[in-house]
Parts: sequence; C-alpha cells; structure tokens
Amino acid sequence: MNYLAHMALAGPTDESLVGNLLGDFLKGLDVERLPAGVRRGIRDHQAIDAFTDRDATVVRARLRLDERFTHLRRVLLDVFFDHFLAAHWDALMPDTALPDLTTRVYRALELHAGILPERLARMRPRMEAEDWLGAYRTVEHVERVLTAMERRLRKPRPLGEGGLQLRVHYDTLEADFLEFFPRLAAFAGDRN
Repeated sequence: MNYLAHMALAGPTDESLVGNLLGDFLKGLDVERLPAGVRRGIRDHQAIDAFTDRDATVVRARLRLDERFTHLRRVLLDVFFDHFLAAHWDALMPDTALPDLTTRVYRALELHAGILPERLARMRPRMEAEDWLGAYRTVEHVERVLTAMERRLRKPRPLGEGGLQLRVHYDTLEADFLEFFPRLAAFAGDRN
C-alpha cells in the first residue's frame, strides 16, 4: 500500500500517522531515537506491507500488469490501490471524511517536523500544498505520481508509463482492490 492507505489504517494518534508514513523513509533514520508511538506506527506500516505482499488477490493483481515492469509492479499496484481507496473512500472509510484525514496528517507532520528525515521534510510542504493524499482520487494524479517516482529512480525504468496499465486494467484492478481492502482493514484494525 502507498501513503494514503497507510494513513487510513494508522492508529488514532498523530504519532501513529507519522510512524506509518515514516515506514517508507527509513533509510538512514535512527528508529530507536524516535518516540515509542512513532516506532509502533513504523512497525504497523511494515506489518501492513507484509500482509499485502502475501495476499493472493494482490499477487493476482500484480500479475495482471505487464511483465516488463518486473519488480515495479508492486510499486504500481501500491499507487493504484491508493487511487481506488480515494475513489471509494466514502464507502470504505465512512467514519472519517478524506479531507479531515488529510488535514490531520499534514498537521501531524508539521508538529513532528523535527524528527522527519531530510527527504520527507523537503517533501512535506509540497505534499500539503498540493494535497497529495486527497488528489489520489484522479487517474491524472496517479500518472503524475508515477512520473515523479520515475525521475527519482537510479536506473531508468518506465514507471511513468504505468498509468496506461491502470487505464487498461482499471475494472479488474478495482475489483481486486475491493476484494482485498476489507481483509487489510480488518488486519490493521486488530493491530490498533
């Protein structure tokens, strides 16, 4: 799962939100120096990723994507699933409006700015200004995300072309997501 799903499934505290996002920014981070709630959020992030990677529906969905994307199929699917989560937010997350969650996330990141790794600290203002989390509702945003991710890859890979995979397999990937997400939400809920 990508950023939005981790935020949606985080525990009720700001530290949980921050930790669940930090799970994607661990390189060079001294985790043991972080507050206990943030460390717990990181562990939750890792457990959600492990659960997702093992799920048969997710494995099947990855195999729908063109094999030339090889290991990047996981990345593509994470971003696609955030899109489907945002698109179906009201049905899947009826207790929290998406704008309320995104506002809470951006506030939590600002309040914890002193512990954010440099890369996330640099991204944070742009993330909020452009409402990266709320913008996942559109396929166009997904395509922008993938193009930006491609620019950050060390080796040239066609990640930016992944948006076409979403458009081609939209209905089946959406069905895969809707089959999978309730299991993931139950798993995450048991951890909180």
